Amino acid sequence: MIEKIKALIAQGEGLKVEFKEAQGGFPKSVYETICAFSNTQGGEILLGVADNGEIKGVPESSISQYKKDFSNTINNPDKINPQLYLSMDEVKIDGCVVLYILVPKSSAVHRCGGKIIIRSHEGDIDITNNQTQVARLYSEKDTSYSENDIYPYITMADLREDLIDKCRKMAIQRIADHPWKYMNNEELLRSAGLYKIDRCNNKEGYTLACVLLFGKDDVILDILPHHRTDLIVRVQDKERYDDRDTVKTNLIESYDRIMAFVNKHLPSPFYLEGDIRIDIRSILFREIAVNMLIHREFTYRYYARLIIEADKIIIENANKPFIHGNINPDTNIPHPKNPILANFFKEIGLADELGSGVRKITKYAKPYAGHEPVLEDGEVFKVDWKIDFFKQFDLEHSVGSVVSSTVTVPVSDQVSDQVSDQVEIILKFCEEPRALTEIMSKVKYTSRVHFMKKMIRPLIEKGLIARTNPSSPHAPNQKYITIKRSRDD
Repeated sequence: MIEKIKALIAQGEGLKVEFKEAQGGFPKSVYETICAFSNTQGGEILLGVADNGEIKGVPESSISQYKKDFSNTINNPDKINPQLYLSMDEVKIDGCVVLYILVPKSSAVHRCGGKIIIRSHEGDIDITNNQTQVARLYSEKDTSYSENDIYPYITMADLREDLIDKCRKMAIQRIADHPWKYMNNEELLRSAGLYKIDRCNNKEGYTLACVLLFGKDDVILDILPHHRTDLIVRVQDKERYDDRDTVKTNLIESYDRIMAFVNKHLPSPFYLEGDIRIDIRSILFREIAVNMLIHREFTYRYYARLIIEADKIIIENANKPFIHGNINPDTNIPHPKNPILANFFKEIGLADELGSGVRKITKYAKPYAGHEPVLEDGEVFKVDWKIDFFKQFDLEHSVGSVVSSTVTVPVSDQVSDQVSDQVEIILKFCEEPRALTEIMSKVKYTSRVHFMKKMIRPLIEKGLIARTNPSSPHAPNQKYITIKRSRDD
């Protein structure tokens, strides 16, 4: 971040960069600049930097109050409307504290104190009374982002209010005094930019973004019959699949389904960052899942897909590209594809600042899977990611000669001993009927597909355990029990 701030200062003020001194108090003009950036191309604000680029810093004794004032004001619909949920970061440079604010381009038209402001090279310009410019701005926003498409006949009865309440609780869990805490459902949707008025066509109503977040499944599919996310595992059965989930629901529950599928089929290796253990699987796939959902172009008839194969993971979703070709994480300039959806996911704690996803994927992908993914921007956004961990899992968890008459994977004596110990644990544990998830948890196994192939099926074939419901192997209440054997056996 320090290098980024230095680069912005060297670049100087312009269409997308603004400096504010902030020595004698919090500059009130920052809110007009935020409004202007959001209405135009987005931008970055540095507090504690003079117009000429001199770093003066923000008084350290004032930082806490500045942050509090900023949070209260930016979330006040009487100041910025629709609300913009932004954050302020501290960066220390040459002994001075600079406050950094990233303002993404918004798909809504925002007002600051009732004024519509845009950004030009000359600074922030009030266009409230220029009807031609205002109409052009509304038209540009509505045609640039399909998430703004208005559906006048959608009512609250078409939406799931239980999900609205769930998201309110998620936002409050993140920020105890979140503005949504005091709003009813309709006020919440309006404040999040999910209800719009088209002043050009005299049309108003809930938007596509609102339907995607909270619409009942039949309502979503009435509007977008092609809406779908395919989740596929193709590790053992390469011609068809080992497991599959076809997700045709709202974005909130789609996120939960994607993460549950990942947790079911991919390992969570031990990983230390410093001296703290972190779950890099959750970090990586949170970003991947969110990207699939909030940066998708929903009007394109292309299914989103996450495919897990033995040697790679493929992610694809329809996209409105800003560049064509591979994305370089070092030089990538993030562009919001669906700013309203992105802001909403940020408020409920499922997304961070714009651009953080690429940085986190770049940071953790190689430690997790042995390779960095190739990210390609185009009409279809693609991630092609080579992986190694299934090979390692085959080695470490192969039952080998312990319970199978055929040794398919050579293992060392140490690994054989480890597997033998696991078999003994399973047989002891299953003296009472146990569900598959219980057994996996007992022996600390995370991949359901591999566990079935490498442990459970060989144990069944050798007559060491049995299904409690043998006539229906895939029954949801299926359990496994150890077969008691005579001493002669």
